[in-house]
Amino acid sequence: MSVKEYSLETSHGTIAVRESEGTGVPVLLVHGNSSAGAVFRNQLEGELGKTYRLIAPDLPGHGNSSDAIDPERSYCMEGYADAMAEVLRLLNVEKAVVFGWSLGGHIGLEMIKRFPGMLGLMITGTPPVAPDEVGQGFKPSKHMGLAGKEQFTAEDVENYARSTCGEPFEAFFLDIVGRTDGRARRIMFEKFAGGTGDNQKEIVATAKVPLAVVNGIDEPFVNLDFVSKVTYANLWEGKTHEIANSGHAPFWDKPAEFDPYLKRFIADVSASFSGSQRACR
Repeated sequence: MSVKEYSLETSHGTIAVRESEGTGVPVLLVHGNSSAGAVFRNQLEGELGKTYRLIAPDLPGHGNSSDAIDPERSYCMEGYADAMAEVLRLLNVEKAVVFGWSLGGHIGLEMIKRFPGMLGLMITGTPPVAPDEVGQGFKPSKHMGLAGKEQFTAEDVENYARSTCGEPFEAFFLDIVGRTDGRARRIMFEKFAGGTGDNQKEIVATAKVPLAVVNGIDEPFVNLDFVSKVTYANLWEGKTHEIANSGHAPFWDKPAEFDPYLKRFIADVSASFSGSQRACR
């Protein structure tokens, strides 16, 4: 299966995009901190990518995208959300499902008010926390401190890549983590700790957009008990979902188990999506 790669000029900088060959409902895939759209390879090249129009941008300062034009503006959850909404506008995508992994899930939550055409949002590795609940939503981890560290050593690169993506481990993870603009980690972490952006616990308690929560049961960074007890206004299937023998990135370490969740979610939330609403390539 062929995956198209191209770039878009945005107000945040040049954004690199991977897009699958599917022509169905557009699905925006938003990666995590110090990662890139390439991490969604299994979905882009698999049956999901053959069926749906999967769009996987690299965030500013990540992957093949340029560093942010204005780091203070772009390197935060709300800045990334604005950038992703701008990508969809440039692609003339008026309606789409959004999947966000880790930082990408927080970005997806911030996108709800920025992208009115969101049909549904699935998050993985993302606790929807209020500013004063960060310590409850996340759990202590040996490598959690790397998430906000600007300068990485070679050991940091390997530790971060292995702890976030898990197995099967591939060498391109090291390239992706090593390429990331370190300012993106530091500024994002400082702004998150400072309480910028919206209260994400309130977002999920009030937003009418269908929200799916799917995590690996061996999640190393997120407190799944906290996530399961959050109040959700429109929780898909009425519960959070957990995938056995899976860690922080179930779409990577257990694609055969994860992909059916995403496929079912897309089908459920896109019933009203008509052919006339599909964006032209």
